[in-house]
Amino acid sequence: MQQIRRATERGRGQLDWLESYHSFSFANYYDPAHRGVSILRVINDDRIAPSSGFDTHSHRDMEIVTYVLEGELEHKDSLGNGSVIRPGDVQRMSAGRGVLHSEFNPSDDRTVHLLQIWLLPNKRGVEPGYAQQHFPVSERQGKLRLLVSPDGRDHSISAHQDGLLYGTLLNSEESVGYRLSAERMAYVHVARGEATVNGETLKAGDAITLKDETPVQLDGIDQAEILLFDLPGQ
Repeated sequence: MQQIRRATERGRGQLDWLESYHSFSFANYYDPAHRGVSILRVINDDRIAPSSGFDTHSHRDMEIVTYVLEGELEHKDSLGNGSVIRPGDVQRMSAGRGVLHSEFNPSDDRTVHLLQIWLLPNKRGVEPGYAQQHFPVSERQGKLRLLVSPDGRDHSISAHQDGLLYGTLLNSEESVGYRLSAERMAYVHVARGEATVNGETLKAGDAITLKDETPVQLDGIDQAEILLFDLPGQ
């Protein structure tokens, strides 16, 4: 089974400092046909204007992954963490029983472009936590690099959830394959560029859900940056 979600079909949120596209129902955007895939509940494709951002707000019982594509994002939270997230960095915040945080574009002249991803936890009420790790281009170019996992395998970031998140960069004629285990499904999101996924052409912002299709084949067309989620089957 394949289900394609085109970038142009996503919900859109617009503020004077934020342009956001929602792959799934979020905030004022609601679509009963697109409320998430398996444990994946949010992919927001955000562009934050210079010297702007999200004021301090709360989360609980959610695993939140931030993936920066361009620019820089400054993070502060009630756990005492403070960092700047740049392209190649992946940040995971376990909201658990409750955490406050803010996200701000520290540049005075450059927009930051990022993906914010929410995954349902496999246990509620955990101790809030934070991790950030850099994944060099050399580890992702032409290959699948595990970024987030339940157990931190292969030097990935651990998170309290049951999915695997991979990242890859594919130029023209570069390809990678992935084999799903039984009772698992894949969600593939093209963050930038263009690629084919199991024969379907996807451009920036497009995504595809794959179920009952054990091999997943990614073929680069034009400087593609891709996230592949291996998720529990529904």
